[in-house]
Amino acid sequence: MTTRRVALLGLAAPFVARAQAQETRGRIIVPYGPGGSSDIVARLLAQQAGNWVVENRGGGASIPGTQAVAVATPDGTTIGTADNALVVNQALFKDRLPFVVERDIGAIGLAVTAPLLLLANPAAPSRTVAEVVAEARSTRGGLSVSHGGSGTPTHLAALQFQFASQADITQVGYRGGGPQLTGLVSGELNYGFVAISSSFSHVEGGRLRPVAISGPVRSPRLPNVPTFTEAGLPGVDVLGWWGFIGPGTMAPAMLERLYAQVVAPATQPAMRERLEALGYSVQADRPAEFSARIKREIASWSEVFEKAGVKPE
Repeated sequence: MTTRRVALLGLAAPFVARAQAQETRGRIIVPYGPGGSSDIVARLLAQQAGNWVVENRGGGASIPGTQAVAVATPDGTTIGTADNALVVNQALFKDRLPFVVERDIGAIGLAVTAPLLLLANPAAPSRTVAEVVAEARSTRGGLSVSHGGSGTPTHLAALQFQFASQADITQVGYRGGGPQLTGLVSGELNYGFVAISSSFSHVEGGRLRPVAISGPVRSPRLPNVPTFTEAGLPGVDVLGWWGFIGPGTMAPAMLERLYAQVVAPATQPAMRERLEALGYSVQADRPAEFSARIKREIASWSEVFEKAGVKPE
């Protein structure tokens, strides 16, 4: 009996080892604090994949969190989220970054895109884009408008708003969308650009008032909120995007495997429905497509910043 039991255990050993390997949890580094769009996307898709934990590393314009991914061992156990800040930081800071995006970052896949909202605290005096612009032009020292941090999608929308309105705007960056929403709801600042996904519950609950939305069309989630073009201020059209990245030394086959694990589940009907209910549009671009987008946007934002004379803080 003892000999037979040992033999059975020997036969079972490879299956036990395989099960343990499947249970090994990888980590997804979110380069922002909890509560913002990057955190929401990471947690939803980590939950769907079933074998990932999310680690928030906010601060530093998302650079420290992204660097942690860039220097990680390329074995597929450490990946991260990325948004527009990935390309903006490279375009803006260039060789001052501790990494080079096109060399040190591997593109796993673009998961979702979403428009950005200009939101107002309910106590704010202005209700339309024209009124906000007029308030900015009449306010001594300029009007303070918040965003979720340097290089984030909301920062880009705030920049476009400043350029398009030619008003005196003081931009105030937070350490992520979560802290920014807290500041808006509490009245620290009256106005801010926020992703629709992270702010919808506050809008629905009346804690924040939408003024206008970026992008070419209105959102099905907020059909009564005009686009900036409809509101008379074309040029505020940037869309936020959120994807997943790994170390630049990661093998192409590993990038594809991680895409199948973490990004592709966004296309499953139940998950697509959950994401769309939050205002996202599912993209699920594969590694090659996402890599091409990253290169294209680094070049385009570099040109924008050079022409506009935007310098790194």
